[in-house]
Amino acid sequence: MEFQYWKVIIRYGHVGLGNEISVARHLVFETSMNISDIISFVEGMPGTKKNPVVSIKKISSEEYLKGTRNEKENFYLKNLYENSKAI
Repeated sequence: MEFQYWKVIIRYGHVGLGNEISVARHLVFETSMNISDIISFVEGMPGTKKNPVVSIKKISSEEYLKGTRNEKENFYLKNLYENSKAI
């Protein structure tokens, strides 16, 4: 099975009345997935706004690994994970 790596800038809500935050997420999918499949996946992620994808770009596996390490340091994502586990 082969994989492709993507950097997706996603709009998240729940940061105050009508406010949002854009966060870069680094995602991995099977090569059979196309951009519309990935957008559909992102729309189902917790905390995302309506029409959440700001940009989407195919990246290398090295960029993916570096990006996922940076995601672990993101305050908003840490808080989002903690709150979604409590549900």
